[in-house]
Amino acid sequence: MAKTIDPQSSMAALFGSRLRKLRDAAGLTQTEVGALAHVVGSRIAQLERATGAKPTLELTRVLDRELVADELLIDLWPYVYREAFPDWSQAFIAYSARARVIRQYSSHAVPGLLQTPEYARVLLSMGHSLRDAEHLEERVAARLDRQVRLTGPDRPELWVVLDEAVLRRPVGGAAVMRGQLERLLRMAEEPNITVQVLPFDQGAHGALAGSLSVLVMPDGTEIAYTEGAHHGQLTEDPEEVEQFSLTYHQLTAMALPPLMSLDLIRSVLEADYRAASIPSRSDRRRLAQQQLQQRGGRRLRAGGGRIPRRRPRP
Repeated sequence: MAKTIDPQSSMAALFGSRLRKLRDAAGLTQTEVGALAHVVGSRIAQLERATGAKPTLELTRVLDRELVADELLIDLWPYVYREAFPDWSQAFIAYSARARVIRQYSSHAVPGLLQTPEYARVLLSMGHSLRDAEHLEERVAARLDRQVRLTGPDRPELWVVLDEAVLRRPVGGAAVMRGQLERLLRMAEEPNITVQVLPFDQGAHGALAGSLSVLVMPDGTEIAYTEGAHHGQLTEDPEEVEQFSLTYHQLTAMALPPLMSLDLIRSVLEADYRAASIPSRSDRRRLAQQQLQQRGGRRLRAGGGRIPRRRPRP
């Protein structure tokens, strides 16, 4: 017998209840709906019972289309996936999902919108509110789903300032960092994404204690969000937001220009996180010099191997 759930117990439960009603109205089994959505029938059962991982946006769109839900499931999805995050970050995620400009300064880690799955998994596994491995995978999936908007039709302008410590701290080890820095370089090629690095030699600044985000909403209003290791604070008061916005602009002025920032990222990638089989720049330079010397020596021996006879003195 199917497990009975209270649709009011959570947004995931409400989503599951609506999904089951749509499936029943269509006269389809869970297996049949799964086949339409290219997932196993047990996955549909999990969604209807609000167990297991929460639905991805892609799966939600397919279900909405196949069950002719008229975007009912799509409208519910943002509220479902935000449940995977701590309470204090959910409001910020809701605002950032609609913002037309996102400005972020990060002092300790690459922002979620630019993280690789491996890097995100390492960071999210450190959370104090994490329940189990399944909850971790829910959070990783939710974080990656947020990134879809960066390349979608309503993609925002994203401007990120990274403290140099973000590049130097080996989160997850060399392989994870190598993949993460390579992703930063790729994403910085997108026309709506700018990445700057704030170098150590700039010293103290107004956001040294944590990370800062300033969101510009579709109506032009701005919202600020500050975050520490285990807490976050959303600010909507115009005067306070103006001060945070000023702090952010000061950080962009202190940071390296975008092209120089990318050069620094490449330098750190090569110096600190290169693959074991790839020689460093100094090693390559030394090897090239040795090869040149060897080739030069061979040319001298080949062209000057004959020693002319000395003429006898009269």
